[in-house]
Amino acid sequence: MAKASKFDKIINIKNKKASFQFEFIDTYVCGMVLKGTEIKSIREGKVSLTESFCIFLRGELYVRQMHIAPYSMAASYNHEAVRDRKLLLSKKELEKLETKSDEKGLSIIPVRIFINDRGLAKMEIALGRGKKLHDKRNDLKEKDAKRELQRMAID
Repeated sequence: MAKASKFDKIINIKNKKASFQFEFIDTYVCGMVLKGTEIKSIREGKVSLTESFCIFLRGELYVRQMHIAPYSMAASYNHEAVRDRKLLLSKKELEKLETKSDEKGLSIIPVRIFINDRGLAKMEIALGRGKKLHDKRNDLKEKDAKRELQRMAID
């Protein structure tokens, strides 16, 4: 009988609005600097990425407006729900991202949070360009067409 790991629950929290509003150019996986109660809340799946974005401060990358709900079992040592959290990338990746994000129309967007096999919280970020209205309409049309084809295949 295999021993059950405490990381068996799969956590994969996605920012669904990001793929609709942005065209992804490049993606990166990075670590996060978290407090003890924050990682416990992430393992419970109590994270919201909808309003979050990434910004450079003093040469380091931070995520803003990411909401991690306070941990229910913590007494007085709980964390703030919304605060700036540092992202961990290599120096080479940081320099590349900083030069690209300075270009007009490019942003760094958090795409998803997951727990890796070692139990560490990781964030997937993407360098993206905002979609125009007609691009969003085309995406909706393609999605509807794909759904219709699936319905016809099932019938």
